[in-house]
Amino acid sequence: MESSKNRTLLLIDCQKGFDDPKWGVRNNPNFEGNTQSLIHHWRHEGRDIVHVRHSSTEEGSPLQPDASGFEFYDWAIPVNDEKEFVKNVNSGFIGTTLEAYLRENGMTSLVIAGLTTNHCVSTTVRMAGNFGFDVVLVSDACATFPRESPDGDIIGADLIHTTALASLHGEFCTVKTCSQILNNL
Repeated sequence: MESSKNRTLLLIDCQKGFDDPKWGVRNNPNFEGNTQSLIHHWRHEGRDIVHVRHSSTEEGSPLQPDASGFEFYDWAIPVNDEKEFVKNVNSGFIGTTLEAYLRENGMTSLVIAGLTTNHCVSTTVRMAGNFGFDVVLVSDACATFPRESPDGDIIGADLIHTTALASLHGEFCTVKTCSQILNNL
């Protein structure tokens, strides 16, 4: 990775709407603690943090802008001059000026955490990698939920999470744990 001045912590959809029971039981009970540790260290060091928030256009979604779930988790609320981008699709780059912001500020390396591993995190990681950013995805600072397969089988959140990480690692990013990131700061 490059020097810290070129490295951004990119937080994807750390929003209260993901506590809604409609999603099912989330994997990674350490998601909040690990993500909070990253935020704490980035803020302590005065490093760049960018927040992406999902504004759902889906009827009844807990992530709609007029729903209480649209709000960031209390621990993920942007402070000071931390930048926020609001998106309506999975990628933090589509319909936002995120890429322009990163390039204008000389950010070439991204450390990504957030929700959900196989949707908005994966899509944003894939695009960031395609755009040429050096991307590290923090495996234990993201999480997901169970999904139903086209055949009607329920696939557990841990399997979906692990499969998403395996699909991204080495192709679009490097997957590391929170401890590996924090030990190298």
